[in-house]
Amino acid sequence: MNKEEVCVFSPGTVSNIGPGFDLLGFALEAPGDEMIIRPNESGKLRLLNETAIPLPLDPLKNVAGVAARALLCALKSDEGFDLVFRQKIPPGSGIGSSAASCVAAVLGINALLGHPFETASLLPFAMEGEKLASGSTHADNVAPALLGKITLIRSYDPIDIKHIPYPGDLYCALVHPHIEIRTMESRKLIPGEISLKTGLTQCGNLAGLIAGLCTGDYELIGRSVKDVFAEPYRIQQVPDFETLRSKALEAGARGSGLSGSGPSVFSLCKGKEVARQVGTVMQEHFIQRGIDCKLYISAVGPGARRISN
Repeated sequence: MNKEEVCVFSPGTVSNIGPGFDLLGFALEAPGDEMIIRPNESGKLRLLNETAIPLPLDPLKNVAGVAARALLCALKSDEGFDLVFRQKIPPGSGIGSSAASCVAAVLGINALLGHPFETASLLPFAMEGEKLASGSTHADNVAPALLGKITLIRSYDPIDIKHIPYPGDLYCALVHPHIEIRTMESRKLIPGEISLKTGLTQCGNLAGLIAGLCTGDYELIGRSVKDVFAEPYRIQQVPDFETLRSKALEAGARGSGLSGSGPSVFSLCKGKEVARQVGTVMQEHFIQRGIDCKLYISAVGPGARRISN
């Protein structure tokens, strides 16, 4: 085993992208998690937090610890590792906080053990950690965090993930209001069954979004970034959401929606400058309501990777 430590950056992600509930997601350039992974002599996982964000340090109660244990159990390994959180996406942000931690942990341990698994094969272990956070096994955050770009989960059984082409001038304006929404609680708002009409509308929007991304048809993208399944039940947690969306579209966004379960809100834009204009309008929406927020302007980003410590 490599006795040196590795430092991993794992990106935040926008999941669902409107109609792709549990199926679509893309990696952001920022924000992200930064984690140091190093061997220890204890034969156990030890979690250390160097950030200002409170985190559970019990490996059985931390998503990164659960993901790491799943990987080590698959290898029947009794090696010990320290997982040191140096930079952390706030939990409950809707930007894939738990996915970023899970991916960083498994990518780093896999590297220290000599890469027994190909990168894509690490996905099931990261998904085990996600299950702790959301109560269900889904990959629309962990897949783009691990593999980068825009990912489609065609099937969960067996797992089948594909990259979706997209126009090179596609940018995202993302605003994270400082409101915490836990994924597990947010998923409980969604009904267990939907009507045939709702299902057909959602399928049409999903197909249209994928077609628009593949062909660079921004008009089609704009018509398709609509979620009639989960978002109607989740937007109540974001103040004046429909007003915010209208403002973003008027400012030039092609489509807007909740990032994951929220409260972060994304807007897809053609070009970086348009994304800046849209992002400023979105940010002002929350500031006017006395809600602190953070704005990110990002192209579609790469997946998790080792960086210099």
